[in-house]
Amino acid sequence: MFTAADHRFMTQALRLAERGLYTASPNPRVGCVIVKHGRVVGEGWHERAGEPHAEIHALRQAGAEARDAEVYVTLEPCSHHGRTPPCADALIEAGVGSVIAAMTDPDPRVAGQGLRLLEERGIPVRSGLMENEARELNRGFASRMTRQRPWVTLKVAASLDGRTALANGASQWITGEAARSDAQHWRARSCVVLTGIGTVLADDPQLTVRKFDIGRQPLRVVVDSHARIPPDRKILQGGNTLIACLSGKAEPLRAAGVAVLELPEKNGRVCLVSLMQALAERGVNEVLVEAGAQLNGALLQAGLADELLCYFAPTLLGSDARGMFAITPLADMAQRIDLDLLALDRVGQDIRIRARPRR
Repeated sequence: MFTAADHRFMTQALRLAERGLYTASPNPRVGCVIVKHGRVVGEGWHERAGEPHAEIHALRQAGAEARDAEVYVTLEPCSHHGRTPPCADALIEAGVGSVIAAMTDPDPRVAGQGLRLLEERGIPVRSGLMENEARELNRGFASRMTRQRPWVTLKVAASLDGRTALANGASQWITGEAARSDAQHWRARSCVVLTGIGTVLADDPQLTVRKFDIGRQPLRVVVDSHARIPPDRKILQGGNTLIACLSGKAEPLRAAGVAVLELPEKNGRVCLVSLMQALAERGVNEVLVEAGAQLNGALLQAGLADELLCYFAPTLLGSDARGMFAITPLADMAQRIDLDLLALDRVGQDIRIRARPRR
């Protein structure tokens, strides 16, 4: 169905889309390549919400050569008026010859309508070329659109025996500088960095992006059911922080000028399902969790953890040190949480494992 040339041009479009990895949110990361007689005449990617989409950049570069050209785009062209006009209309006006999309848009405002509009205007369309790669690039956007919650990644740094801190709470530093630098990439691509009050009290982290100049900082969210956070914590400095607490607990924090999200209770704590739904309503696509065993375990057992990002250092801390996931004791092996291994890489002296809970 698709030729080697089709794959080559879509690969180029996907690489363009990756340029918006840190900046496109809450919009999807999209790349576009326009080809005329086997030659690229225009290309573009979506950088920031409110700015022109990938197709518009590519059409402007192609100019008159866009007429009767082939368009390769990593996501179905939009057909609705948002902050910018519909890209499908722009492609029709330019008189392009055909459109190949990697995937249909999971946004219910589009969901196939963009491709149908092009077909109705006599422009041949095809979709599904390198769909898995395109979907992976926009896994958070797709999650928000189809599940009404963000994509959640649990990031953990541990010793080889699976310990994240000494019994007294000391944890800096288990992994090396290379692993900590690598983790900044995952923080930078996220809309939210989520932690728990236990981590804030023990480590006083900032949870900011420091290795990448991306022109923004992820929203920092602290799960603090009973609003215990002291006002001098570093994570409260500079704003861009949201405290998720139980309803009725927020007034002292609000009085101190702290942004608060009040949520319903489940088992005496903030309902994590409600938290994720509230974040999705704010346009959050990807959440990186940098927390302790309690919050990690709670997210896992609630079925809210989509991926594990684990850095293991070649060191041992012993059985009295703190673990990675506090989960309900299992009665038999059938209750275990099985994982699908995605990647295993060496980062400096440490090992990085990416895995996903098996659904």
